[in-house]
Amino acid sequence: MKKNLISVGILALIIVNCVLTGIMMFSVISTNKKTAALVSDIATAINLELEDASVAESEPKKQLSIADIASATISDMNIPLKSNGDGKAHMGVVSVTFSLDTTHEDYKTYGATFLDNEDLIKGKIIEIVSAYTIDEANDKKPEMCSKILSAVQTLFGSEFVFDVSFSYAYFQ
Repeated sequence: MKKNLISVGILALIIVNCVLTGIMMFSVISTNKKTAALVSDIATAINLELEDASVAESEPKKQLSIADIASATISDMNIPLKSNGDGKAHMGVVSVTFSLDTTHEDYKTYGATFLDNEDLIKGKIIEIVSAYTIDEANDKKPEMCSKILSAVQTLFGSEFVFDVSFSYAYFQ
């Protein structure tokens, strides 16, 4: 009889356990669905904000064929770099290539004579590159190119120059 009573007690505990597990599952699943929906909404909102910010920062560039691009290069510029406190004089040797949009209306005005203004352009390049220490110059080449592009576009008052890159840049 004792074994029967223990078996009935175990059966009762199993039934209670199943009922409580079922109740817990239904309550947790509904809460989990709500939490998942909230996380999904937040992720969607953050993603939209990131996309809007990236669109605001950079306007979409029109696609140019290689036939519509002219390049102009200013080579072998020796530029003293800002001191980084180690007591040594550091120099940069750079060659800068400008990409010009030949379909832009201002290209007709400035394109053929772009390198006639080489001294003014070199002045802008020297001004920007010499503001960096050797460590910064090695790490921030894209930033330098972006600043040079902005300075040249401001110099000409036009965006017919649409890209700047270093053909080579050595900093010692």
